[in-house]
Amino acid sequence: MATARQLEHPKADLYEQDFLAWVEDQAEALRTRQIGALDWDNLVEEIESMGASQRRELGSRLAVLLMHLVKWHWQPEKRSKSRQLTILEQRRELRRLLKASPSLQRFIPDEIPEAWMDARKAASTEMDIPALTFPTECPWDAETQVLADWLPE
Repeated sequence: MATARQLEHPKADLYEQDFLAWVEDQAEALRTRQIGALDWDNLVEEIESMGASQRRELGSRLAVLLMHLVKWHWQPEKRSKSRQLTILEQRRELRRLLKASPSLQRFIPDEIPEAWMDARKAASTEMDIPALTFPTECPWDAETQVLADWLPE
């Protein structure tokens, strides 16, 4: 026997019990324009979450890219094709992400400082040198250097 809550919010219960089934149910409701069958609160939450996820990916990829640029610059004796390929891969994935969601471009200036701090810390740990070796702010321009076909010397 269904509880009062289940009768009142059956889609919300499906959301909590079987996410994939909920997604499929909501996609079908959207496809067939069944407005009354939509779980509005959870749909809004999921859509907002998708945007936040893309922004997290942007920050994460920037941090990995910056870390490898730091290592390229501060450890010239360890420059390798592998390190260069990692830099190329991160730039390629960033281009794809920005192509799929051009509005993410506006977040790059906000993401660079945190990504730089993460990159400094990771590079410091990996290279076994003090983080104070690196500038406190990213020394490279996002558009003309970090995201461009450029390597620090």
